[in-house]
Amino acid sequence: MSTTPTREPLTSQGAGTGVRDPRKAAMSGWIGSALEYYDFALYSLAATLVFPAIFFPSGNPTVAIIASLATYAVGYVSRPIGAVVLGAYGDRHGRKKVLVFAMLLMGFATFAVGLLPTYGQVGLLAPALLVILRLIQGFAVAGELGGASAMIVEHSPDAQRGFFASFSLQGTQVGSILATAVLLPLAALLPADQFSSWGWRIPFLLSAVVILAGYLIRRRVTEPPAYAAQSGTAPAKQRFPLVELLRTRPGVLVRCVAMTFTNVIGMATLIFGVSYATQKGYGNGFSSSEFLWVTLGANIAAVITIPFFGALSDKIGRRMLMAAGGVIGGVLVTGYLWAIQQGSLPLVFVCVVIVQGIFFQMWNATFATFFQEQFPMRIRVTGFAVSQNIGLMIASFFPSIFTALAPPGSTNVPLTIGLTTLGICLVSAVATLMSSDTKGKSLEDLEGQKAG
Repeated sequence: MSTTPTREPLTSQGAGTGVRDPRKAAMSGWIGSALEYYDFALYSLAATLVFPAIFFPSGNPTVAIIASLATYAVGYVSRPIGAVVLGAYGDRHGRKKVLVFAMLLMGFATFAVGLLPTYGQVGLLAPALLVILRLIQGFAVAGELGGASAMIVEHSPDAQRGFFASFSLQGTQVGSILATAVLLPLAALLPADQFSSWGWRIPFLLSAVVILAGYLIRRRVTEPPAYAAQSGTAPAKQRFPLVELLRTRPGVLVRCVAMTFTNVIGMATLIFGVSYATQKGYGNGFSSSEFLWVTLGANIAAVITIPFFGALSDKIGRRMLMAAGGVIGGVLVTGYLWAIQQGSLPLVFVCVVIVQGIFFQMWNATFATFFQEQFPMRIRVTGFAVSQNIGLMIASFFPSIFTALAPPGSTNVPLTIGLTTLGICLVSAVATLMSSDTKGKSLEDLEGQKAG
């Protein structure tokens, strides 16, 4: 980022409202996404490592695993609701306001998870409270990436939108690294009974820091000049953003939802894959701490590759990069799960870096910019948030479906889950290739582009 000019005179779209500041926008998006996704990733890890044993009945391990992964999915159920509400808030009242609110709400919910009683203490009340807090998490995170990437895209030079917007995605990976880095020493150093009883709570309670840091960081963010100019001249009466989205961009919405299914690669590797490796019912014998290292390695690789693929998308276009990354990543999931089955930790490391750290990031580093480019400014946050979060809501059930398709005791897990993942990735690739190409087009050109 240091070699790129940080400020650029506005085109006529934002004339008279100031200057673009892509570097500051990218940095605020990076920091905010890192803090918020620390919270969200923390829950994802705990749902596979400790929640089956402490929040659910222990009589049937398969049921406990599926139930815990289902609470992980519940957070995605509330995401479309958050997308509609927070997307409208961001489109009508400003990107800055929605980013501050989402951060504070997420921090509160995650901190509260660290205070929950266990199933052994209060019975069914424990998983019920867990579900409620997960719903709040999902509602809050629905506005994060849509608001952050819209702000960055609208601040950025047209020729570098992919590069600058990729930093909000890099921030989400850093958040996952932070979550893993906090859990890792606790799982490795504490006896298993202490980690299960109180050690896992420490990272959740640290979200109190997130609440304060989020407020201090996000309140200093400035609105994109073009958005500020538009909001100052907008008609007094406008359609509710969701209504306009459904009326003017239904095809774009459906395609973006389908493209979001590429996240099945992450669901297969870092959600189901962790369960497949560590849960006793599958018999692969990996420890929780070992797979925290695997997750950490995948996220570190992603942090390195995301800006590269973001910049590459500015040069060669986004569609082919996204489609190729999704399909190749889907093909290689079988090999990753096979490596787990072989019990070789070095082989698992190599495979997860290739699948999750490289090929999935070809899609992940690029999609936020591509989605933002599909929608006009007046419904940009809503269009991104609704399409992404409906897609993620559906995709979030893939780990539970995988467990049902290949329960503990199955002998063909890598092939079963790998072929299922590939089929879903092919659907996403087709939706990507059917979408409008955005290479070489300014935001002004895209603003007037008729929906396909």
